[in-house]
Amino acid sequence: MGYSWIAWLVVLVLSIIVEGATLALVSVWFMPASIVALVLALCNVPLWVQIVAFIVVSVGTLSFLRPVFKKMLKLKTVPTNSDALIGQKGIVVENIDNIAATGAVKIDGQVWSARSAEGENIAEGEVVTVSSIEGVKLICTK
Repeated sequence: MGYSWIAWLVVLVLSIIVEGATLALVSVWFMPASIVALVLALCNVPLWVQIVAFIVVSVGTLSFLRPVFKKMLKLKTVPTNSDALIGQKGIVVENIDNIAATGAVKIDGQVWSARSAEGENIAEGEVVTVSSIEGVKLICTK
């Protein structure tokens, strides 16, 4: 009996450690594949067959189980930083004029550079809604 089973056992343990540390479905795909390869190694199957089986099972579990896990876990992306501003309302604190490249909007106590989404001038004091972000500028609509 060769010693390839030790390598597959190491891959299995490392996959468990990495997945336990991240909980991000990073290496979970390699666990069943390393178990299959470990069993094949213990049965004295040639190394190339073990490697092919590891690759096939890894790709198979990734392809078939990832969509299932994503549905079960319902992973949502939470907007952070400036992305969280999209859809919020703010008050114009400096006239928005795209041609003069001026304008600022205050949202939650912070002042942001702003431009008009449709190119019209927006006067100071008006309420606007952030429709998108381009670089460091909020793109707003009345």
